[in-house]
Amino acid sequence: MPSPYRQITACLAAVGSEAFPRALLALVEQSGARQVMVFALDDGARCLLSWNFAAQSLGEALAESYLDGWHRKDPLRPVLARMASGQRRVVPIGPETRMQAAYRERFFTAPGLSGKTAVLVATVHHRLVVNLYEAGMRIDPDLAELIADLAARHYDSGARPDPLAALSERERAVCEGILQGRKAEAIAGDMGLSAATVVTYRKRAYHKLGIASRGALFALVGEGGQIR
Repeated sequence: MPSPYRQITACLAAVGSEAFPRALLALVEQSGARQVMVFALDDGARCLLSWNFAAQSLGEALAESYLDGWHRKDPLRPVLARMASGQRRVVPIGPETRMQAAYRERFFTAPGLSGKTAVLVATVHHRLVVNLYEAGMRIDPDLAELIADLAARHYDSGARPDPLAALSERERAVCEGILQGRKAEAIAGDMGLSAATVVTYRKRAYHKLGIASRGALFALVGEGGQIR
């Protein structure tokens, strides 16, 4: 596995490009985090990155739940709302942290996540929360803050690369169908494939893009989606 220093360099070089999510995930994995979730909590909530290193489907399910309204119950949201532009704050979340019982059950107890290190970042354009979930091992807060700083640089960069450039022709076609609001069966009919094959291409595309949900795809490239 590359050293953290090499991964940091790779992240800096990839800021503003479609290669950044994969570079950041490689660095996050070295932090010991079991799962990473990056959200922009501006007017509503947008998922910019969500990945579970042990169970991809779990990361996708939790991100979708958060976007479906749970973000309003996030105990960190009011803290982030009060922060001034340029401020960062590292917040360890553990068993002693006060939150609604249902929120703890949904995002910690049920998925088997012991806690997380959250980094709140208020930039000129956005308010970001970078969540690094733990499975017993405490995450270095300095590395967590660095990861959040790199994410803020990327999502605040204003660059407009083609975020689907790394995909194959069929992977791209599937993602474009999803962005048009089409179901797997309809996309399969257009492409002359089975629905199961479309799902496979979708999974491959999401892996390359460093995302794990339909919501994250829209956040990356959908209407008004690529954060800028």
